[in-house]
Amino acid sequence: MSKRNQAAAAALAGLVAVGMSAMTTNVSAAEMEKCFGVAKAGSNDCQTATSACAGTSKTDGQADAWMLVPAGICGRLTGGSLSSG
Repeated sequence: MSKRNQAAAAALAGLVAVGMSAMTTNVSAAEMEKCFGVAKAGSNDCQTATSACAGTSKTDGQADAWMLVPAGICGRLTGGSLSSG
């Protein structure tokens, strides 16, 4: 991937992260769900079977790593699942 494409991909990922953050600030905890398989390496929300704590997942899309997302969003995300594995 060229440096230009890498920069564009990084910028897009940042915008998505900011958008998700903005979306979740107005959502109560009851309206959130665990979404497995969508966290980037080092961005999981909690411990997994293979990672000791939040932020320690080893690979992008690790099946047992999860992130909290607004209810109903997980199924729309590539690789997203409401259960691990």
